[in-house]
Amino acid sequence: MEEKITDVVPYEQIEGKIYLLRGKKVMLDRDLAVFYGVKTTVLNGFVA
Repeated sequence: MEEKITDVVPYEQIEGKIYLLRGKKVMLDRDLAVFYGVKTTVLNGFVA
């Protein structure tokens, strides 16, 4: 079964949340949680 994507985050919005840290491109967990529409603790696998 193929999953349909209903909401797409604009590239510019994602690009603005990518940081360069010690030569690596990283994103903060809080920014990823916003994109996925979940709490940061859920994204990290913890129960609040």
